[in-house]
Amino acid sequence: MNLYNHFWCFKSALTPKFCDDVIKHALSKKENIAFTGPYDKKKNKLSKEDISTMHIKRKSDVVWLHDEAWIYKEIHPYINIANEQAGWNFDWHQSEACQFTKYKVNQHYDWHCDSWPKPYDRPGTNIHGLIRKLSVTCQLTDGSEYEGGELQFDIKDYEPHMRDEEKHLITAKEILPKGSIVVFPSFVWHRVQPVTKGTRYSLVLWNLGYPFK
Repeated sequence: MNLYNHFWCFKSALTPKFCDDVIKHALSKKENIAFTGPYDKKKNKLSKEDISTMHIKRKSDVVWLHDEAWIYKEIHPYINIANEQAGWNFDWHQSEACQFTKYKVNQHYDWHCDSWPKPYDRPGTNIHGLIRKLSVTCQLTDGSEYEGGELQFDIKDYEPHMRDEEKHLITAKEILPKGSIVVFPSFVWHRVQPVTKGTRYSLVLWNLGYPFK
């Protein structure tokens, strides 16, 4: 799908108090190492070698926030505005659990997209048959409080042999102020560069709908 806007930003949209409340709330809960790809801690006990291999792709700590209505209420309006103003106009109707992410020194998340090849196959749940359509990253820490940790997008609307890093690799500098929000289609490739100093806190939401027709 060709896009005119690969992401949409709202600078300092969330209040510092809201950001601090989310951080405090999340830090009061048990955190876990982030899993990705074929690794599933619920199905398999991971060896040290598995974890080391997984950390090549992704290394961070996360807290899952379930049914946090006060968070959804604050962020959902921005998703709707971005969806319209960016010209995507995707049909979506619910969010997954929020993921609070802590990136400490040398932690990162390499290139990935948030969408899956197939809809969720979870009969009896409210996400069965749905796909991720719109992803959201909320900046809970001001960019002055850490170094590295850049959120970057790979704009893949080009012929491979014409790739130009200056044109196709975009750093979302708009997200650096505390409380900023970035919304983007879940199939857009992105990464978080390694943090080199301090800690970056972020909040991620995936928003679901029925498959594109």
